[in-house]
Amino acid sequence: MENRKWWQNTVVYQVYPKSFADTTGNGTGDIQGILGKLDYLESLGVGAIWLTPVYSSPMVDNGYDISDYCGIDPSYGTMEDMEELIRAAKEHGIRIVMDLVYNHSSNQHPWFQESCRSRDNEKSDWYIWRDAKPDGRPPTNWRGIFGGSAWTWCEARQQYYLHTFAEQQPDLNWENPEVRQALYDAANFWLDRGVGGFRIDAITYIKKPGEFLDGEPDAADGMVSVHAMTANTKGILEFLHEFRREVFDGHDIFTVAEANGVGPAELSDWVGEKGAFDMLFEFSHMCLQFPEVETWCKECPWKLTDLKRALSDSQKATAKNGWYPIFFENHDQPRSVNQFFPHGGDKKLAAKAIAAVLMTLRGTPFVYEGQELGMENVAWDSIDCYDDISSHGQYELALQEGFSEREALSFVHTYSRDNARTPMQWTAERNAGFTSGKPWLPVQEGYASCNAAVEDGDPDSVLNWYRRLIQWRQGNEAVLCGAYEELLAESEEIYAFFRSSGNRKVCTVVNFSLQEIPFPDILPKGARRMFGNYAEEKEGCLRAQEAVIYEVQE
Repeated sequence: MENRKWWQNTVVYQVYPKSFADTTGNGTGDIQGILGKLDYLESLGVGAIWLTPVYSSPMVDNGYDISDYCGIDPSYGTMEDMEELIRAAKEHGIRIVMDLVYNHSSNQHPWFQESCRSRDNEKSDWYIWRDAKPDGRPPTNWRGIFGGSAWTWCEARQQYYLHTFAEQQPDLNWENPEVRQALYDAANFWLDRGVGGFRIDAITYIKKPGEFLDGEPDAADGMVSVHAMTANTKGILEFLHEFRREVFDGHDIFTVAEANGVGPAELSDWVGEKGAFDMLFEFSHMCLQFPEVETWCKECPWKLTDLKRALSDSQKATAKNGWYPIFFENHDQPRSVNQFFPHGGDKKLAAKAIAAVLMTLRGTPFVYEGQELGMENVAWDSIDCYDDISSHGQYELALQEGFSEREALSFVHTYSRDNARTPMQWTAERNAGFTSGKPWLPVQEGYASCNAAVEDGDPDSVLNWYRRLIQWRQGNEAVLCGAYEELLAESEEIYAFFRSSGNRKVCTVVNFSLQEIPFPDILPKGARRMFGNYAEEKEGCLRAQEAVIYEVQE
């Protein structure tokens, strides 16, 4: 593959700033904390850091409710800190990627405050307002992503406003060109300060349907998910192409959009030369247990062939057009060692196995903070222990569906976003070295053995496995740009695939089961074992959760 972009040759590391490193002792992470860990990130081999929002915010949704798109929240630091981070990261060969939250703002944003006041001010139509039904009920029966009605009443205007997420996150009206221009200006503000790209949040919701109609209820509350009624509405790509022209074109950056609801078959419309973005986070492999609406208490069983099909479909869809962001964790998802492997397995083997797949698929790997240590889910004993707003909404929905408090809490244990938001584990000291104060979320119980300091000194650790894989990947053309070919597509235990470029071939073989199984007859003659998450090979078999990577020179 000729003329590869820098971001096609690197690994991206996602930082959740609130949980990464605290330098003030107030219990929340900050920008100076990220600055202090740049040596660590450089040693991991990453070339870009994606920061979840650090903008000014009331923090109802941990920064995804923004009150100033061009300001830094004081809890994270100052604009000077941010500019220092951008400069210092570049000195480490790392670019800073910002998160753009453009479907909605905070209800504390001056735009919304003005829009609320009346129906005839300059920003009266910067958000989505509708009259009540004749009986005073909300305009439609749409349920917000976090639970409850997607509509909230404004007394001053005597109207309802739409919020896809929390009521403190009113949806912006993208039909208004002044709104779009204000958002483009904010993105260009950050480009002028030297950022290396953008991750664009919840972008599939920005276009709303021409008519707002009730939908068929999908739960006992009599409502229907707003996702089903608004996601990926026809005409959205016109907005997104304008976005690209006004902001992205002409800059040496990458863009990756979060696009829940866009499947592999549609990727060609969204990415590549004719698309709006360089890459697209689509969630077909992450939401296998939720084929329709993500309702935690209505989880469905899934098989390994479902996961493999989703990954292979995405690989095929971007083989000749666009580029794929490979990921198995982020700030909204459970930890991968819990999500993709049977209960009762070895978490260290699982962490290395998922890394083997992550680093050998075609695309740009995204590593979420703590994933490189093998961090696990938490299971706190009360819903009151959870900070995540969606966990509380899903808990209440489960109770409405007739589940007991214990059952409702078990769904939260499995899927809560707080699983990924517990503090980063740096040392075996108090609070895992994250803070000298009281952490905003409790640290995981196993931090004494699962932390960066301990793993740094252990050649067999998950951390050093990631380091070796990333270093090897960066010099391997077959992995960086080679063709993808799935093997053993019908197997419910093994995920295996070739990556090929010229006369070089790489074969990844992973046993996702907890049973020892015969080694399949798939390796070409002369295959050489490069990596294995067991210290030694066992002739003729794959052990539980075993992952092996081979190279072949033909």
